Parts: sequence; structure tokens; C-alpha cells
Amino acid sequence: MMIVRKFSVLISCLLFSLQVFTQQKAINPIIHADVPDVSLIRVGDNYYMSSTTMHMSPGVPIMKSKDLTNWEIVNYAYDILDDTDALNMENGENAYGRGSWASSLRYHDSTYYVSTFSGTTGKTYIYTTNDIENGEWEKHSFQPSFHDNTLFFDDDGKIYMIYAAGQLRIVQLKDDFSGPVPGSDKVLIENASAPAGDNIMLKAEGSQLFKINDKYYLFNITWPQGSMRTVVIHRADHIMGPYEGKLALQDKGVAQGGLIDTPTGDWYAYLFRDNAAVGRIPYLVPVTWQDGWPILGEDGKVPMELDLPINKSLIPDIVNSDDFTRNKNDKKLPLVWQWNHNPQNDLWSLDARKGYLRLTTGRIDTSFVTTRNTLTQRTIGPESTGETSLDLAGLKDGDIAGFGVLQDKYGYVAVKLENGKKSIRMVKGSDGKIIEEIPYEGDEICFKITCDFKDRKDIARFYYSENGKNWKEIGEPLKMQYTLGQFMGYRYALFNYATKTSGGYADFDYFRIEDELK
Repeated sequence: MMIVRKFSVLISCLLFSLQVFTQQKAINPIIHADVPDVSLIRVGDNYYMSSTTMHMSPGVPIMKSKDLTNWEIVNYAYDILDDTDALNMENGENAYGRGSWASSLRYHDSTYYVSTFSGTTGKTYIYTTNDIENGEWEKHSFQPSFHDNTLFFDDDGKIYMIYAAGQLRIVQLKDDFSGPVPGSDKVLIENASAPAGDNIMLKAEGSQLFKINDKYYLFNITWPQGSMRTVVIHRADHIMGPYEGKLALQDKGVAQGGLIDTPTGDWYAYLFRDNAAVGRIPYLVPVTWQDGWPILGEDGKVPMELDLPINKSLIPDIVNSDDFTRNKNDKKLPLVWQWNHNPQNDLWSLDARKGYLRLTTGRIDTSFVTTRNTLTQRTIGPESTGETSLDLAGLKDGDIAGFGVLQDKYGYVAVKLENGKKSIRMVKGSDGKIIEEIPYEGDEICFKITCDFKDRKDIARFYYSENGKNWKEIGEPLKMQYTLGQFMGYRYALFNYATKTSGGYADFDYFRIEDELK
């Protein structure tokens, strides 16, 4: 009887645990990392999402999900946007905060399309592929650069872009994407910010157009003075209008995006929120329909819980550890990595030394942020820890190799070889101030950076270790700050640069990331 009773209690506990587990819901933000300006489509049971990564290469990441809450990077629209001094970080130029901005992802007649634009090159870009997850993308580009454009295929076969800010414009594109149809550029909405009031700090932009039940719905973001980022929606019976508009959501500054439906007929708005140093992070907001209008949120508010599968860790599909071990036929980096600007591919290697990433200097640089071939991954919230180990034997005099968090107000911990002697230095701030420097004699060293984004603390701390076990903090904490100079959340960064002579190298043994403070 006692055994039966214990078994019954065990079954009850298991059933209770299962009930609790099955009641778990997804939480906002959907991704606690810098994934801004998202554009979503659903093809069958698969969701695909593009986002902005600006000066990073490769660019315009393509992410996939089966449930709207758990995403993995599966491709990029391009390896490099273009071959220019600014994108290559050459001749004193850079593309920080520029590169390619908000993209528009579409699926039409069995082909996938991504459009984007660049203030760096003054061009609009359209990439096409039949295989969004594994295929190569065909590139089309033309002038001018259509700001925050939304690509749209209408039922009559015509292709349009809506673009600009405040006074929104529409232009028809040629079928071969070689440019706009001459004479087709027109004003679509004179003042798209109007539903949010007269005193506007950020004019309506970030256009995304959808056709649902024979009506056209245009989403924009605007920012009334003294308020917050706001969603405005316009609708019309014809693509050329006339459009009527309304304020659709004003809560927590969650804005800019569009609509997505599920196979079961549920609707969501995908939007993002500025969340300080970690960057602009995606949210999902449930949508209901009333009188032909999408109604966003619950009583006008962004819910923190959603009736969707629970979010899993962003590791390994958005960020991931890497031991740099590859077989002889695999010389590629995982998709979680992006270079700061266009890389110089002959100066990095995964096979120069088995199990290591080698970064070799090719020129003289003056600072962490002017350095080419800096390899990055997103930091993630609410907290994360990045760690690396490197071999210093290949450094030349004047070389600085280490581990940092990249933004305008950056911080790093590194080893500098100067006149034959090594020192560990912690550097921070936009001016690269040396906070602490201590002598070091070894040829191997480990570095660690913790990032605490909880409640927007935005504190990074820096550590070193001779063996990867016994850690010592160095310098002082960095108060991370999101700025428009780089226009993205902080990134973990592996780097090596020369201050005297080129040709030295640093060998990175691994990169590890965890979603907690360690």
C-alpha cells in the first residue's frame, strides 16, 4: 500500500510539473539582442526574418523560425555590400552607423526578395534567390537610395517601393530591378505622422506595406515630441490611395515593423524597442481585427507574455561559442560571426594553425575602432559573459591583441608588445583611455568580459587569467552607452592591430559565450 501511495504521489507530482511546463509562455522581448528593423514573412509553416546590421559583413541576416519565438540565423543576403573605401575602412574612411539600413523581405512567385538601401553608397539594393536558407543571392542595385523602403508586388504584376520620411513617396520599379520606372515617383501621403499629432520629433518612416482582404495597410514609426516611439497605420482600397490613418500603438516605445499571421489564423505585429546598450530588440504584439483595422496589443498595451512556445536560449542560433576547429574542407566561420566592415580575407585564417583563428595585421592602425578584421558577435541580455584565449607568440613590436566590447564608447582588455616587453592593459571610452596597465611575461592569456543589461544597468567588467580558471578584474567597469555613431548594440570583438609594423599575428584558441554572469 505504501508503494502504491508513493507511486500515486509521484504521478501527481509529474502531472503537476507537466501542467506547469505546458503553461509556460513566450515572453517579450522575443530576442534580447540587437536585431532591429525586422521584416517578416511566412512561407508555409516557416517564418523568415531579415534585419539591419549596417557596417557589418556579411550583411542583412536571414533568420528562420517554426514558432515565431525561437530564431536561428540561416543565411545572409550579401558577403559585402560594395567595395568602397568606407566599407573597407580604408584611406581614413569608415561606414559606422551607415552601411545598409532597414530591409524589406518578400516572397513572390517562388522567389525570395530582400531590398535595402545605403547612405554610404547612395544606392538601393535588391537581392533575389530561390533558396532562402542555402542559396546564393543575385544582386541588383541602382541609384538613388530609397530611404526605409518597403518592396511590394501588387496583384496586377506591378512592383512598387514606398519610401522616405514624413512625406511618404511611392515609385514603380522596372521588372528587371534596374531602377525606377521614369516618371512614376509620386507623393503617396503628404504627412504620414499626422495621426500622432502636430508636434513630431521623428517623422513617420520605416514603411512596411501589406495587402490583406483587398485592403492596403501601411505601417510606420513616428515619435511625438515629449512622448515615445509610436506605431501609425494607414489603410486604403487602392495602392495609390487615398489613405486614412490612425495611431495604432503607443506603449513602452515599442514600434516599427508590420504584420504576420500564423497557419492557424492568429495575427501578430512584429516591432522593436530601443533598449539602451544591448541595442534594439524585437517584440511581438498580438493583433485582433475590428472594423477592418488591426488592433495592436491588449487594451493598448504590449503584453510581456504571449500564447506562443516559450523562448529558448539565444545560444547557439543567434550567438554561439566557437573553438575554431574545422575539418580541412571547412574554412568558413559560423553565421553567428560578422566582421566589423568588409574583411581582408588574406589576413585571417582557420587553417594557418589547426584549432585557432589567426588574425594577422596588414597595416598600421591607431585604435580599436579603426582596426580592420575585427571579428564580432552580438552581446545578449539580460546578461552575458564572453571569454577568449589567445597565443601571443606571433605578435610584433607595437601590436595590440585582445578582446573588447565594440561601440563608440568601447572597452577592451588586451596585451601590447612594446620594446620586447608585454603588458596587459584595460582601455575604455571613445578616446581610448588606458585605465590600468600591468606587466605580463607569458605567451598565452585568457580574457573575459561580463555584460549586465538587467534594468538597463549596462555595465561591462573586464578580467584576465593566465590559465582560464583564476580570474582577476582589471581596470574599472565600463558604463556602456548606445550611440548613433555606430547605431547598434554592443558586440563582443576579437581583434589584433599594429601600431609600428605590420605582419604580426595573434592566435585565438576559442570564444565562449554564456547567458549569465560568470
